[in-house]
Amino acid sequence: MPPLSADFDSIQANIFTPICSVCHMGGSAPEGLRLDAANSFNLLVGMPSTEVPSLLRVKPGDPDNSYIIQKLEGHQSVGQQMPFGCPTSQPCLTTSTIAFIRQWITDGAPPSATATAAATVHAAAPLAITSIVPDAVEPVSASPPQIMIAFNHELDVTQIDSRSMHIEKLNPGAPPAVSEIVPARVTVSSANPGALMVWPSLPLSSGHYRLVINAGSPSQFSDIAGRSLVVGTPDELGESMISTFDVEVLP
Repeated sequence: MPPLSADFDSIQANIFTPICSVCHMGGSAPEGLRLDAANSFNLLVGMPSTEVPSLLRVKPGDPDNSYIIQKLEGHQSVGQQMPFGCPTSQPCLTTSTIAFIRQWITDGAPPSATATAAATVHAAAPLAITSIVPDAVEPVSASPPQIMIAFNHELDVTQIDSRSMHIEKLNPGAPPAVSEIVPARVTVSSANPGALMVWPSLPLSSGHYRLVINAGSPSQFSDIAGRSLVVGTPDELGESMISTFDVEVLP
């Protein structure tokens, strides 16, 4: 393991992966915040906290107003100090350890060197989706506060309609019947323009869901270089379905 330093690769390897992702991983991740290496950057940087939506989880350049720092230092306004169980059942992060996260945020919260190098090498590659959270692999154990779609390039936000998607709850059957339509809000953070966030307008109860582009909205996304990607496959209504996922709300 590399020594701890104020860069994302080191913070991921020394803090997020061994300490935070014990809880913040997979379908049971609290507040939908997965801190595994594949998803942590896109779910942290420039993304509103679900506990205190007026604060970003990581606000580049401003550690004091980054919710992750408030949670780690124990002066958050909602919930408890992190890591979970600190300080009763496990140690809190030390001030010197948190200082590395503070410095990374102060420096603008840049992505990992690996991701930066890959982006440079593949700058001419077609626009593509790299991950979706939640996905069809593992049910989420609570209503997801947001759905994150990560792309390999920065998106052209001028082509994204803030109300261009909705979420459908499906009844079993072939073809599946839509039992509920949940409107959603779509955002792209200026601090992380490669991640598109979809915010359900209502909590999602247990069931099978799909994310759909509204009829009449363009089903193409473009990056800042003008490369386009047709997203989704037509459903039985002719709308473009992006992904499916399951919610199994725990009692």
